[in-house]
Amino acid sequence: MTVGWIKDREIESCRVILARATRKNGKFWIRIFPDKPFTKKPPEVTMGAGKGDVAYFVASVVPGRVLFEVDGLTKEESMTVLKNLSSKLSVKTKVISKEI
Repeated sequence: MTVGWIKDREIESCRVILARATRKNGKFWIRIFPDKPFTKKPPEVTMGAGKGDVAYFVASVVPGRVLFEVDGLTKEESMTVLKNLSSKLSVKTKVISKEI
């Protein structure tokens, strides 16, 4: 995994995928929260006009951070779902499993 920011819209798209995959017999947990505001100034605004409006919120992630957890699915189903999630994110991720 790489260091970076994950936008709130990326997390929401992952939530929709997880909700569809675990609809019948599964649970999921989202372990990150976008609590950092990202501001952006509109185009063609001169310097010295103050700080821009909040464009979106981001969650800061570092290597080793658990982003999502899935329970109640088979190993193959959960691997395919988590691979789909990694394609939606702007940071490089790795799927790990907890063997009981």
